Amino acid sequence: MTAPVLRFSLPRWRLTRWLADAGPDVPPEIRVALIGSLFGTLPIFAGGVINSLAVSFLIAWRIPMPPFQLWCAFEVVCCLVRLAVLVRARRRGLRGESTATDIYLLLGVAWAAGIGAGTFLSLVSGDWVAAALACLSSAAMVGGICFRNFGAPRMAGVMIVLTLGPVCLAAPFISEPIMLISLMQIPFYLVSMTVAAYKLNAMLVSTMRSERENAFHARHDMLTGLSNRAGLTKAFATRFASEAPPPGLALIYLDLDGFKAVNDGYGHMAGDALLQLVAERLRGLVRSSDVAARIGGDEFVVLSEQTERVQLQRFGERIVREISEPYELDSGDTLNIGASIGIALAPEHGRDMTSLMSAADAALYQAKSRGKSLCVIAAHRAVRDERPVGGGPLRLH
Repeated sequence: MTAPVLRFSLPRWRLTRWLADAGPDVPPEIRVALIGSLFGTLPIFAGGVINSLAVSFLIAWRIPMPPFQLWCAFEVVCCLVRLAVLVRARRRGLRGESTATDIYLLLGVAWAAGIGAGTFLSLVSGDWVAAALACLSSAAMVGGICFRNFGAPRMAGVMIVLTLGPVCLAAPFISEPIMLISLMQIPFYLVSMTVAAYKLNAMLVSTMRSERENAFHARHDMLTGLSNRAGLTKAFATRFASEAPPPGLALIYLDLDGFKAVNDGYGHMAGDALLQLVAERLRGLVRSSDVAARIGGDEFVVLSEQTERVQLQRFGERIVREISEPYELDSGDTLNIGASIGIALAPEHGRDMTSLMSAADAALYQAKSRGKSLCVIAAHRAVRDERPVGGGPLRLH
């Protein structure tokens, strides 16, 4: 059984899109993964929530005045709502439904602003125990904010400024002039941590790009850009070997006629250029739900959920006609080749790639033996109707 994929929605509001933006050239798949990283690392999330609740409660208990009580109440409400949104988003993400990403991002910013407001109140209160506790808590939060939210570096930067920036705002209102040094220290600290978030983000995006490229190269033919044998096998497993397979599947096996003569007469560079042109035509012929692959040499395969024999025959004949049209190379040479096709059907001719390829190869051999440039669908296979012992003789149908 395949484990469910946890996928979170991209933000839709202008402000949250700006906060979560990772750069102009980041592919959509990586953007989705970066958003997912903001919902992850639950231990850091839990640590931040517990710390902010404990600090706000202790300071409100030490200084029982309305501003501190309101701060504590805000922290409780904000953390509870963040937790509820996070849990609900994870459940919806597992079901493939849209998630409240915009609200989740804004709640994170609000939480950071609440910490900063509490730090400001503690500093101007004159209670140095409360001030020290609040400042230590804010400084500790910055590290967690950076490492938990660097998937969205702008958001991380905003949260860092809101968390520790109020120390600078409070410095002029404190009776100790020595605290004015924070006007120099804090900005450097905020900038360095924000830069760190951007650098971590760049490293993460670069790693994700490399992983995507490696995965693409592992499953695609480098010459034509079509799927290779590994990609074809993966597509087959995804489409047919699952617990809920489609009604059927057609494997269309195509072999070029006369390609060896092109390689011998014009050279391998011309042969490679020809294969690229063939792949381009094939890509234009198949449907978006089909999978086209080059499995080696001049052999191509198309996986299609179209299984009606008359339509498949017409489709195969169309491929033969299109592939057999002349090709104009950049060198000015005009090349002519043909194509022969054998088609097998699942589950009629098998439920695995080996059986289907064998049946399609047999049909392809028939197409070539009949004069090439033909499309042949494998014959109906006799299937044994297995009965329990004592249930009567076996039948062929």
